[in-house]
Amino acid sequence: MNETLAKYLPEHAVKPAFELIVANQVHLKIVNERLTRHGDYRRGHTGKHEITVNSSLNKYRFLITLIHEIAHLVAFEKFGRNIKPHGDEWKFTFQRLMVPFIRPEIFPGQLLPLLARHFKNPTASSDTDTTLSLALKQYDKENDKNYVFEIPYGSVFRIKNGKIFKKLAVRTKRFECIEISSGRTYLFNPNAEVELINIK
Repeated sequence: MNETLAKYLPEHAVKPAFELIVANQVHLKIVNERLTRHGDYRRGHTGKHEITVNSSLNKYRFLITLIHEIAHLVAFEKFGRNIKPHGDEWKFTFQRLMVPFIRPEIFPGQLLPLLARHFKNPTASSDTDTTLSLALKQYDKENDKNYVFEIPYGSVFRIKNGKIFKKLAVRTKRFECIEISSGRTYLFNPNAEVELINIK
């Protein structure tokens, strides 16, 4: 297990992450990318704690996702199954489990202040923290994706499900885009990944 984790985690995070997995009797599965989520926790029929994490994540996002899911397990065990999945009990647990990892041996210096700020009040997904999400994306493998905030107004783009949009305007923190086929308007987070389409 340690050798496997070493492929996906920062070097100095492997041992403490492995200890958390063992202590909480986690059955960890590293799976092919799912578009809707980075990771998942569920208790199987046999009572086994199953956590899945996407194999495509960079090592820093993989670590945050793994701890996020272990925090669900620990919070449910400690506070009972009736708590909200991302309520105060989970936030408190996630903070407590994550703090030992927010160190310069594990994360690059530029991420540390962003992580410290995020973990004062962690959200259900680090993607909703635009500054942290964009900083983490710098460590992704190279791809041909753009972010909505950086493409010019009037640009046409495709999202992962194949739908095509045109970027229109900015509304406070989100971007208004029109779906070409239906004419409906949608709001996009600035850090939504899109594929720019060059229309001749």
